[in-house]
Amino acid sequence: MVSGLENSVIKVAAIGGSIRQASYSNGLIRAAIELSKESIVGMEIEHLDISQLPMQNIDLEGEDHEGSFPPAVEDLRQKILESDCILFASPELNYSVSAPLKNAIDWASRPPNVWGDKAAAIISASGGMGGARGQLHLRQIGVFLDLHFINKPEFFLNAFQPPAKFDSQGNLIDENTRERLKEVLLALQAFSWRYDAPFDLS
Repeated sequence: MVSGLENSVIKVAAIGGSIRQASYSNGLIRAAIELSKESIVGMEIEHLDISQLPMQNIDLEGEDHEGSFPPAVEDLRQKILESDCILFASPELNYSVSAPLKNAIDWASRPPNVWGDKAAAIISASGGMGGARGQLHLRQIGVFLDLHFINKPEFFLNAFQPPAKFDSQGNLIDENTRERLKEVLLALQAFSWRYDAPFDLS
């Protein structure tokens, strides 16, 4: 832990890759917010809504395409810019990230790229491998965005494997999964502290 920084508050922008009601991804984010309030000192998580974003289109950026964005896009970009790190929660679709998440990524990467030089973590809930291949693709996208992902612990959740992980409203109800999620949040917090620490070159 970096001296002095452990008393600072890490602001996390959380983005869910599904816009359906009872989304497991958004359920993970709600659980993360609960955990941050209950048992993680120095972390504030804000869930950013991407459901109102238009499809990415530079024709919506104004006549000169020079950074004039639709209101919903501008709000998203500003909240990402003001955050210290990013928490992505996304299902896997066709071995990749979801369309709503990719749309949000593309809008926020328009010049100037507001993702750049931020710490990030990925959590996912899907069938099969729990979203592992979608996470891999997101990490590849993050190279161009200049995001810096934590590597451990990994969080892939098979949402359909017993015991039940979510209720009918998409709320996380499995205590073991909550503990795993807390470990990810603590790792993201610690990485953000280290990443933001000044280097002593003397």
